[in-house]
Amino acid sequence: MELTILMPCLNEAETLAICIRKAKSFLAESGVSGEVLIADNGSTDGSQQIAAAEGARVVDVAEKGYGAALIGGIRAAHGRFVVMGDADDSYDFSRLMPFIEELRRGNDLVMGNRFRGGIAPGAMPFLHKYLGNPVLSLVGRVFFGVQARDFHCGLRGFDRQRILSLELSSTGMEFASEMVVKASLAQYRIAEVPTTLKPDGRSRPPHLRTWRDGWRHLRFLLLHSPRWLFLIPGFVLAGAGILAMGVIGLRSIEVGGINLDIHTLSYAGAAIVLGVQMILFSVLTKLIGMRHGWLPEKPRTRWLLSAVTLERGLVVALILFLAGVALSLQAVRLWMSLDFGVLDPREAMRWVIPSVTLMAVGGQLALSVFVLEALRLPIATRK
Repeated sequence: MELTILMPCLNEAETLAICIRKAKSFLAESGVSGEVLIADNGSTDGSQQIAAAEGARVVDVAEKGYGAALIGGIRAAHGRFVVMGDADDSYDFSRLMPFIEELRRGNDLVMGNRFRGGIAPGAMPFLHKYLGNPVLSLVGRVFFGVQARDFHCGLRGFDRQRILSLELSSTGMEFASEMVVKASLAQYRIAEVPTTLKPDGRSRPPHLRTWRDGWRHLRFLLLHSPRWLFLIPGFVLAGAGILAMGVIGLRSIEVGGINLDIHTLSYAGAAIVLGVQMILFSVLTKLIGMRHGWLPEKPRTRWLLSAVTLERGLVVALILFLAGVALSLQAVRLWMSLDFGVLDPREAMRWVIPSVTLMAVGGQLALSVFVLEALRLPIATRK
């Protein structure tokens, strides 16, 4: 069997029959050998009986959620290829040949593009069309290099075995992001074809919740890209702090008529501490992700992580901490020269703020390399 047309279902009695008929008509007219599979997620409106009466195969998925239903359906599918789509009659299951052609060409994942194919009036909420989908698609392209312009189209086709090998696990709406992200990280071939979207045929509200599910998608994208969540912002923040401290640490300056002095210096120190912490978090997150399989192992990343040893980290941390102590001693000598009297803050804080910053960064690094070493310990098998 070449194709499984998979539809997740939760109380879709109003539209399920027409979707199945369109899918079966495609199989009959195209000559593609296939089946229509309904992954039912606990419907109480008779959807299972409707699907069976229309000649579809029904698999019951007990675990709740859009992603859970699709994972159960993919596992139960008999086809070499799977085309998945919502059972609300918003997608046209009678026009799936472009997906099959791209899959036959060797693509692992074929995404529908509603913006190229056409979105009928009222088919997509304003926020989804002009904010949610464009922004999340842009984030996906920047973070992961995915060339798809419609990152969250629900109509997509894929090679079943290739997708199963990704071990997808998201049970909610973020499953759509997980599939594309992990396929991209695994360097799968991803293509895109125009598809149409029309208003769904249901009288009830959709299962999708704009802000809740939008946040879940964005959260997933951020957690799977420690480079953009931690590393790049950390370098920018730490770099800006170091530059400001290097300049203002010598003397106050004026920028556009605004005087920048020791108060700005204290913010520069905070930026350095936070930036370094973000960089360290990126290293820890990368190791955790590689160890637990939700981030890919790359030779360069593995080499960089192996170069950061406990001993090397502690040596660097000690040097930074002692440098901070040295600057503190200079501040104390300045105080001694005044017989421990009242210090001029503008002079004293130019020693104190860099010294505190260096000691804090040294402490951060020492603690982080211990955590990194703990993460490298073998995983014990408990009886």
